[in-house]
Amino acid sequence: MAVYAYRGVDARGKSVKGVRDADSAKALRSVLRRDGILATEILEQSEAARKAARDIDLGRLFRRVSPMDIAVATRQLSVLLRSGVPLVEALSALIEQLDHPELKTAFTDTRNQVNEGSNLADALKAHPKLFPSLYINMVAAGEASGTLEEVLGRLAEFLDDQTRLQSKVRGALAYPIVMAVVVVLILFLMMSVVVPKVTAIFENFNQTLPWYTSLLIWVSNIFGNYWWLLAALTGGGIYWFRRWLATEEGRKKWDLFVLEVPLFGPLLIMVAVSRFARTLATLLASGVPVLTAMDITRNVLGNTELMRVVEEARASVREGEGIAKPLRQAGRFPPIVTHMIAVGERSGQLEEMLLHVADAYDQQVEVRVGALTSILEPLLIVVMGAVVGGIAFAILMPLLQLNEMIQ
Repeated sequence: MAVYAYRGVDARGKSVKGVRDADSAKALRSVLRRDGILATEILEQSEAARKAARDIDLGRLFRRVSPMDIAVATRQLSVLLRSGVPLVEALSALIEQLDHPELKTAFTDTRNQVNEGSNLADALKAHPKLFPSLYINMVAAGEASGTLEEVLGRLAEFLDDQTRLQSKVRGALAYPIVMAVVVVLILFLMMSVVVPKVTAIFENFNQTLPWYTSLLIWVSNIFGNYWWLLAALTGGGIYWFRRWLATEEGRKKWDLFVLEVPLFGPLLIMVAVSRFARTLATLLASGVPVLTAMDITRNVLGNTELMRVVEEARASVREGEGIAKPLRQAGRFPPIVTHMIAVGERSGQLEEMLLHVADAYDQQVEVRVGALTSILEPLLIVVMGAVVGGIAFAILMPLLQLNEMIQ
């Protein structure tokens, strides 16, 4: 069977589209006709993908597959397998439930490969953008151990936990970021539009203006007359920074810098510890070998300095040592974390101890983010008030001095 993307019109005249598999385009047209759909276009999936690359669909660009979509699909597949449904039939039932075209296409292709004799993990490798190495290795371990349904359930929980933590962090920091953007825009409008009109009255003064008023007029003229230069410098700075960050040396220096930034550095370490502990625990509990699990865990940290620390720990494990000692020697992971890992290794309960670490640091991240936002919000308001007050002071003081001279 081949996978086809179709467009058509249903019995009510409403446009419909979707992805289905069939022996041929003619057979699919007959099936759609039985379902009350008049097909207007049927393309094999590869041809449809090439057409989509030529004709950019803006709506589809903003409709990407989210980790939550994959988590829901994984949980549904786990439930079907736990109920005793064979894998191919479970995949078929899952495909009927999916709404996202890209995810539906991926699982349809996966089902066809499984139906032809491939393992589920090998079939999923054809879609690395949707299913990363962590996902594939856990599925492979589940198939090898005969506990695929349990591994899929554990994987869905892992994706839920990761998505929940990211959503909380992003949601908590969204308001301060929006406030900062609004403050910058307000200041730009004041300096480029409002202040020039108000300070124009000082041109007829025959007295020396205070230094702070002269400074305000100078800054206002810069914003009003050279805004294009400021925009060009800002854009060039962003471009240069991104180019520098794309280099290996630049990435290393930046990752080291962010870990040392007050307030934000400790928060980033907490997030990394939580991600490291939960990912490693989930992989080990699913039967993934420890060296493979640490290699996957290293790649999900997103910080080259912490990745270096985990890679050194992985090298030590390869030589027969434990995980805790090299992590403790690196000095990047909190002592309580390395101590709990050491206890877990000695007691043979490393997975459970890592999950305890992940849960504890998830809570700490929530508390720290809440405290950080409670500091940033009033701080932004104070900064905004101070700047606006300074502008008002610089404008009003010359007027008051002139009034005293007239009297």
